[in-house]
Amino acid sequence: MDIKRLIRDIPDFPKPGILFRDITPLLADSEALRHTIDLLAAQCAEFEANYIVGIESRGFMFGVPLACQMKVGFAPVRKPGKLPAAIYSAEYALEYGSDRVELHQDAFPTGSRVLIIDDLIATGGTAAATAALITQAGGTVAGYGFVIELLALEGRKKLPEAPIVSLVQY
Repeated sequence: MDIKRLIRDIPDFPKPGILFRDITPLLADSEALRHTIDLLAAQCAEFEANYIVGIESRGFMFGVPLACQMKVGFAPVRKPGKLPAAIYSAEYALEYGSDRVELHQDAFPTGSRVLIIDDLIATGGTAAATAALITQAGGTVAGYGFVIELLALEGRKKLPEAPIVSLVQY
């Protein structure tokens, strides 16, 4: 099944000059969504993760069903102020300014092997910050899984060393 055909291009979103890769048609097709989760599970199985961390918010859409299929725990990485317990925080650079992501300090036991999941890797800043959070929490990044990779932005070069799976490349 070609999941790329269910990812539509939205020009000039969220601002002029940006070509947004919209996954909502993929999410709406139950067969394609199941196939996407199956592909991620098959290609990430060798990472031997104990936990999956999904990056807010589209990483949740793939991370939770993937965690269920792989029979591992799930922990969310969220934008600031969204998690109610003690957190670790990591800042990352944006085109103009910076942002931050947070993870509960008790998201997984020390020594856990953690798979980072998101819908897309572009510049790699959010995934790299998430990797820093996992290290702060005492985990090891077992690998990364993305539905989409924007190759021209070379985001994988910013990621700490670990295997990377991307299902669709542009």
